[in-house]
Amino acid sequence: MAKLIILPPAARYLKKLKEKPLKNKFQAIIDQILLDPYFGEPKTGDLNGVYCCDIFYNQTNYELAYTIIEDDEETLVVILAGTRENFYEVLKRYMK
Repeated sequence: MAKLIILPPAARYLKKLKEKPLKNKFQAIIDQILLDPYFGEPKTGDLNGVYCCDIFYNQTNYELAYTIIEDDEETLVVILAGTRENFYEVLKRYMK
């Protein structure tokens, strides 16, 4: 099983979540990624090497962005989590 690292922006967002069902959906996606690291949709261009997963909850679209570091053992790094609105602009700024 892969090792998991959650960066501060994602950790902050996930900690702030109040709704239990939404928190559970994020947890289910993270568990799925740990089992199959290539589960997410690979991005291209500026975000090459980043994978994203969509989460639909209560008529709102959420995203989870992560990358895979393949050393001796696989490490998954959750970069950012949040609503789809402005998600990719924030992600690009954070990646620079």
